Amino acid sequence: MERRALLKTALLACLLVVCSGRVPMVIQQPSTTIYNSTLAKTLVEYAAAIYTADLTQLFTWTCDRCGDLIEGFEMMDIIVDVENCLEAYVGFASDINAVIVVFRGTQENSIQNWIEDLLWKQLDLDYPGMPEAMVHRGFYSAYHNTTIRDGIVSGIQKTRKLHGDVPIMVTGHSMGAAMASFCALDLVVNYGLDDVKLMTFGQPRVGNAAFASYFKRYLPHAIRVTNANDIVPHLPPYFSFFPQKTYHHFPREVWVHDVGLGSLVYTVEQICDDSGEDPACSRSVSGNSIQDHITYLGVSMHAEAWSSCRIVMDYAELRYKMDLHGNVVLSKQQQQQQPGLSDQRRRHSAQ
Repeated sequence: MERRALLKTALLACLLVVCSGRVPMVIQQPSTTIYNSTLAKTLVEYAAAIYTADLTQLFTWTCDRCGDLIEGFEMMDIIVDVENCLEAYVGFASDINAVIVVFRGTQENSIQNWIEDLLWKQLDLDYPGMPEAMVHRGFYSAYHNTTIRDGIVSGIQKTRKLHGDVPIMVTGHSMGAAMASFCALDLVVNYGLDDVKLMTFGQPRVGNAAFASYFKRYLPHAIRVTNANDIVPHLPPYFSFFPQKTYHHFPREVWVHDVGLGSLVYTVEQICDDSGEDPACSRSVSGNSIQDHITYLGVSMHAEAWSSCRIVMDYAELRYKMDLHGNVVLSKQQQQQQPGLSDQRRRHSAQ
């Protein structure tokens, strides 16, 4: 009996040490293969790096955010759509043997206005080839109707030409997460690419329930990481009493939040159900925090520049192409785009 009491005391002490140290815990249900916490911590670093204002530092991978978990990344292309204030990059991560595609989110100084705008956004575009699927025109157009799409496809093509048909991992934060979702779906549906994975951070809703159902079919292992009371995953609003005509998240959410009381607090990465709108996850809280939107898994997602679309680069050092609108592509290899990936396999034109 005395030995059993000592064992219980030791176990309680261990729990107290773990809790007071705020050690992340992963609640994994129903399968341990759904979510990779280590991969999430790597991808969030890539998603944060794109907020670097100096494109020379980003392209040469010498920025302050370009070390630690993502050291040694090989940048291939940076695509900047100046006209629409959009940015993305493509490169190769040797440690996970994958093409990395990253989209920049909303700049910090405009987040408040962007959030207020999302409160009133309506489903206003039929997604091509998917009956009854409706999406947010702005998010769809930001990827499909700008220079971003062709730049991303070209970057993937060049990276795979150098490194083989390695997996493609698409990520982004905030509005960048919405664009990343349309990109991943586009690569699978319209270009027929295999082994495309998606993990986003602080993503808003992008379509209705019909769209979410199609999305799940084509990207069954997609992950949306949400943080505590982050307001953006709650937008545009979801109305449970009108499910087919309202915005609806696709699965699967992983909700990161603290549990406990006082000093006995630890962080949980809770894997949610496959409905996309699990009431036990982020929908269980009010979702009213902008601060929770700009920090994910302990990584700051702040933009370095306060202007709406500031670009800093050394034009003398970097090889680049610029179109008549001032849009820029920084490229490791300036080469003629090969037909096939971005031309022959498209099933629909930009709307």
